[in-house]
Amino acid sequence: MQGRDGDSIVKHWTLDDIPWDRLDRRRVDPEVLRIVKAAAMVEYNGGDYASYLCGVFHDDADFQRAAREWAVEEVQHGEALGRWAELVDPGFDLRSAFKRFKDGFQIDTTAESSIRGSRTGELVARCIVETGTSSYYTALMETVDEPVLKEICRNIAADELRHYKLFYSHMRRYLKREKVSRLRRAMVAISRAGETEDDELAYAYYAANAGSEPYSRRRYTRAYARRAYGVYRPHHVRRGIAMLLKAAGFEPYGRINRVVTPLAWRFVRTRQQLLALGGD
Repeated sequence: MQGRDGDSIVKHWTLDDIPWDRLDRRRVDPEVLRIVKAAAMVEYNGGDYASYLCGVFHDDADFQRAAREWAVEEVQHGEALGRWAELVDPGFDLRSAFKRFKDGFQIDTTAESSIRGSRTGELVARCIVETGTSSYYTALMETVDEPVLKEICRNIAADELRHYKLFYSHMRRYLKREKVSRLRRAMVAISRAGETEDDELAYAYYAANAGSEPYSRRRYTRAYARRAYGVYRPHHVRRGIAMLLKAAGFEPYGRINRVVTPLAWRFVRTRQQLLALGGD
C-alpha cells in the first residue's frame, strides 16, 4: 500500500510464515519468557494507539490510513509473541492476559490534539518509540537461543525500522508547516525516551506474569526492567542514539553520538547492575 509521500505499510510476513514446528522449549530462558509475555501485551494494544493517532490527525486522511495499517502490524506482533508464549507455557492465554492488561491500563483514545504540543512533536515521539522497539527486538534476537523466537524478533525488528521511517517521513512533512526547532524536537525525543519505565510496561509485565497479588508500580517496573535491560549491548545503544538524533534533526553518527553513546551505555550498565542487585 503506497501513500502520497512514498511511505508504505504492507504485511511482509504472516503468522503462517513462522516455523512453529522448530520450537525448542529446552532453549527457552524463563526470564525471557516473562518479558516476551509483557511485550505481547503492548504490541497487541496497537489498535488503541491508532485510535489516538487518528484523533490527533483527524483531518489528515493519508496519515490516518497509514496509522491504521501500522496498527495491523503491531497487533500481529502481539499475536506472534503471544502464540509463542502460549506454546512454551500452556498455562498462559494471550487474550485473558490482555483483558487483564486493558482493565488496568488505558490510553486516551478520544484526544484531539497531541500531548507533545504539536503534530511534529507527536511524530518525533512516535519515531522514538520505534527506535526503542527496533533496538529492543534486535537485541533480543541476538540474545535468545530459541530459533522460533529468534525468527519472530527478526521480523518484528525489521517492521519497527520501517515504522520509524514511516513516522519520520510524515514528521518531515509536518515540519515544513510547523517549523518546530531542533531544540524542541530534541526535548520531545529525550522526554519520550525517558518514559520507557512508565506504567505501561510495568503493568503489561504484571498482567502477563503476576498471580492474584495487587499491582505495585515500583515492583513491576523493576521486575520488567531487570530482565529487559540485560539484553542490550553497546552497538544497540549507539544505533538507538543515532535514530534519536536523526528524529531530532541532528547528524545521526556525528560528534554528538560519539559523546552521548558512552554516557548512555554507562547508564544502561549501571541500571543493569543495580537492578540485578535489587532483584524484583
